[in-house]
Amino acid sequence: MALTSTVQEHPYSHLIDTLKDGSIKFFNPHKINDPRYDKLPLSIRILLESAIRNCDGFYTKQEDVQNILDWQQQQNKAEVPFSPARVLLQDFTGIPAMVDLAAMRDALAKHGVDPGLVNPKCPTDLIVDHLLQIDYSKCAIQNAPNPGGGEGSGPSHGSSRSVPSRPPSRGSSQCGGQRGACRKSACSDPAASAGRPSSSVQQIENTPLLCPFHLKPVSETETAVKNQEMELIRNKERLQFFKWCSKAFKNVNVVPPDVGAVHQVNLEYLSRVVQVNDGFIYPDSVVGTDSHTTMINGLGILGWGVGGIESEAVMLGQPVSLTLPEVVGCKLVGSINPLTTSIDIVLGIKKHLRQASITGKFLEFFGPGVSQLSVPDRTTIANMCPEYSAIVSFFPVDQVTLEHFKKTQFSQENLEMLESYMKAVKLFQSYEDSSEEPEFSEVIEIDLSSMVPYVSGPKRPSDRVEVSSMKEDFQSCLNEKVGFKGFHIAKEKQETRVPFLHSGQEYQLAHGSVVIAAVISCTNNCNPSVMLTAGLLAKKAVEAGLVVKPYIRTSLAPGSGMVTHYLNASGVLPYFSQLGFEVIGYGCATCVGNTAPLPEAVVDAIEQGDLVACGILSGNRHFEGRLCDCVRANYLASPPLVVAYAIAGTVGIDFEKEPLGETPEGKQVYLRDVWPSREEVQQTEEDTVISSIFKDLRGRMEKGNVFWNSVECPDGVVFPWDHKSTYIRSPSFFSKLSKEVPAPQSIENAHALLFLGDEVTTDHISPAGSIARVSAAAKYLLSKRLTPREFNSYGARRGNDAVMTRGTFASIKLQNRFIGKPGPKTLHIPSGQTMDVFEAADRYQRDGVPLIILAGKHYGSGNSRDWVAKGPYLLGVRAVIAESFEKLHKSQLVGMGIMPLQFQSGQSADSLELSGKERFSISLPDSLGLRPRLTVKTSQGKSFTVTALFDTETDVIFFQHGGLLRYVARTLL
Repeated sequence: MALTSTVQEHPYSHLIDTLKDGSIKFFNPHKINDPRYDKLPLSIRILLESAIRNCDGFYTKQEDVQNILDWQQQQNKAEVPFSPARVLLQDFTGIPAMVDLAAMRDALAKHGVDPGLVNPKCPTDLIVDHLLQIDYSKCAIQNAPNPGGGEGSGPSHGSSRSVPSRPPSRGSSQCGGQRGACRKSACSDPAASAGRPSSSVQQIENTPLLCPFHLKPVSETETAVKNQEMELIRNKERLQFFKWCSKAFKNVNVVPPDVGAVHQVNLEYLSRVVQVNDGFIYPDSVVGTDSHTTMINGLGILGWGVGGIESEAVMLGQPVSLTLPEVVGCKLVGSINPLTTSIDIVLGIKKHLRQASITGKFLEFFGPGVSQLSVPDRTTIANMCPEYSAIVSFFPVDQVTLEHFKKTQFSQENLEMLESYMKAVKLFQSYEDSSEEPEFSEVIEIDLSSMVPYVSGPKRPSDRVEVSSMKEDFQSCLNEKVGFKGFHIAKEKQETRVPFLHSGQEYQLAHGSVVIAAVISCTNNCNPSVMLTAGLLAKKAVEAGLVVKPYIRTSLAPGSGMVTHYLNASGVLPYFSQLGFEVIGYGCATCVGNTAPLPEAVVDAIEQGDLVACGILSGNRHFEGRLCDCVRANYLASPPLVVAYAIAGTVGIDFEKEPLGETPEGKQVYLRDVWPSREEVQQTEEDTVISSIFKDLRGRMEKGNVFWNSVECPDGVVFPWDHKSTYIRSPSFFSKLSKEVPAPQSIENAHALLFLGDEVTTDHISPAGSIARVSAAAKYLLSKRLTPREFNSYGARRGNDAVMTRGTFASIKLQNRFIGKPGPKTLHIPSGQTMDVFEAADRYQRDGVPLIILAGKHYGSGNSRDWVAKGPYLLGVRAVIAESFEKLHKSQLVGMGIMPLQFQSGQSADSLELSGKERFSISLPDSLGLRPRLTVKTSQGKSFTVTALFDTETDVIFFQHGGLLRYVARTLL
């Protein structure tokens, strides 16, 4: 709705308020003066504001507004519309939507109507982030020996191509340092294997990558360039189409490849918390074609993942339909333990929520503990929303959010406007007055003080140990019988200490002595806060005069160059280096056993005393003997705890009661003395990580890259389809499109394409994954003279309806009762032949035979997929008769002009004794209403009644037009 042109007619124009000098207007739901508004969860207030602003009497009615306002009574009952502020597409799911819009332009042009009228009504961001494949590793190997195949094998001599990525590490196995071959290694000389760059910050930042075979410096840039070249070659047609879309369509913003992953770009660049359009300000909100779209909830933005068809509908102006959800309030109380890291908190909250029953509900955080969570913490918790099955995981805007945006894209003026608006409509959360807390369907309380730091070990990730109990737990491991936790060391040998010389100085090893310590920032420790905590701890430890014993094999393996960048920018990298934690390169190292060999004297001491020596690392693999075969006990810990245990030199320490070490003056220093405060870490993170990431992202967004800028694309309003293309193809959704709405057409003498049972999921229906070499899609691609290695995946070919139609119902797990065993086959009933589903459907269509599908309970359950209704439509399916439907899939079928027909209660194909081989006729009345009952007649003389699941007037309208796409095209005609 164009608000500026219809404001006088708007049923809620009396709620319009202004900001500043009156130049910015907004609909203020608080002016309804209804006490129920102040008790609504803030996420529901956003739904209400959207309904008020978009109330047009067609998609959104005043009744919908009243139902949302009456949320306490209408939750789980009323169906309401939600019109998000924008749509977020990644390229796999975005390309079919853009192909449909391009095809719609063709249809208008054929009727003599300006094709430029076809544009998304809802602002749409398309992020090209799913193209890159790792064809070249970071290390270009030259004159490298071939270690003889197997995992991590290098190429033969003279290879011009890099090998699959293998970890750069000190003394890696290809160099002779086989896992566990501590003394037998050809690289046992620590000086030869250390490979440590200078402690100078500038030198560290500019240190080239290290070849994992011979530690030769190689160029990282060349590898990235080669991978980008392959990306361009492989996806040239798709990139050209994306670039044409960015120029041809209004309301479409294409983020080029090599800028970032969809959710990070959404967080760091696209999100605004509020939108300003046509002089009106309103809350930012989004639906995206990925389940992890919920990550944006951490910024106070309502959004969740939907399927491709739903997102396409929103692009074309249709709201998302949802049953008013229950809202579970998650109250965070208590103070966070000073030693607890962000990872501990995030995983602890996730564990609580997975144990709660919140499937299909909104989750909203409140309570005094929320203010202790940084914005990255919040977005990480919200990102895990699919893991605990909530629809959203919403953190309202508060002071922490505002402070975060000061470091990113907001000017002071915009920040003040945001704050004024959010407070005016009561969408700003304050934790000072508990009387302002909303009312929720139920409340889950989580005490943050109960979340304590853990380590995992000594042999399995699942064996978690509280840090406060570590000393006692390790002692019990020495006593227990050999097993997952035990080493069975005799009592009289548990106090054994073995002296040894290292670099001319005497040291002692005992049970629990740390000999390997590795700080790794991949996977489970990629959150910047934990790496900064480790770095700040290292800084404080060095300043206090603490050291790490030189015989401990220390290393720092950043998960990416960005980690090194922010450690450098925050000034902590030199302190890491002074403790021995120097950057060894980028890739897996200690986790896979690529630790440089231990000093010979250390190995001798371990063997002499039969000691249970320890390794401690912040990675994700630590099984016994994996790091080194002479190190029996290995623990996973957060990065700061790795540094702490390395300084202590033993896992047998009680950090609360025993000092980490002594200063040169003999003063005892405890862990609490050098552990950085949570506020200090958050401030450093905001100042260095957030601001630098945004600055870098903004530059890449504005400049693009050489390859994207060099991509040529056609000009013109209508896309010039290349009929030879196997990636981009104009679909037939608009063939024979007339200006007049056709009368409902009855189904006469249809055959059943498939006879399915219960729990048929979208995975069974929609194409996904690799293209099998014996599939109908493969036959099509082979006919286009492609080789199997060029097939790519269904995801990459979502812009080609010929491939996707052939991939519909191509799942090897499809249970078709016509066949009796799993597989993508069906029975062509007239001939009695078994063939691919597509081939049977194609034969039926050539013979002019309409098709239906018979199914059982919960047809179409599972995650939404963009081709889950498009595919059946193009196969010629006119109706699906099932015992029950997944609600979302029912809407998808209607949106494509396919009738979802439900058996009457207690009836099924089996109870009606249907074989599926009959022919089916379904008569439609001249005028369709809501949920009409229709009669199905079979060629065997049986008749039964079904209900057409048209639940709203828009359902009826879309079906009469042959689906949403035809409806939109016809209204433009």
